[in-house]
Amino acid sequence: MTGLVLKLAPRERVLINGAVIENGDKRSRLAIVTPDAKILRLRDAIHPEEVNTPVRRVCYIAQLVLSGDVEPDEARHQLLRGLEQLSQALTDPDSRAQIAQATEAALQDRFYQALKALRSLLPREARLLAAGRA
Repeated sequence: MTGLVLKLAPRERVLINGAVIENGDKRSRLAIVTPDAKILRLRDAIHPEEVNTPVRRVCYIAQLVLSGDVEPDEARHQLLRGLEQLSQALTDPDSRAQIAQATEAALQDRFYQALKALRSLLPREARLLAAGRA
């Protein structure tokens, strides 16, 4: 069986195809076998007021597709443009690898994987922004 496996903590919420689902009192594991399901862990969600950095802006675009607020065709161009801008700013090999993964995922309409790759850049961005303020 292929697909996405979600491991949920007790009471953790997840958005699946527009429906908020809350886990019960025990840890659980869900296998999502529908390839085009739109899934977003609500603990990972970026709220609009938190979209205040370049990486967060690009993450938010992918998130809007997963939440069902934007159609993939509408978001893909913005997402790819944002990834191109990030690739010009984050030039280290690790960042480039994550941006390449996110780009490939976006081109294949795998927005969850794109968001996952982009989220790995958030700690690096935070360090760079903190160093810039020092």
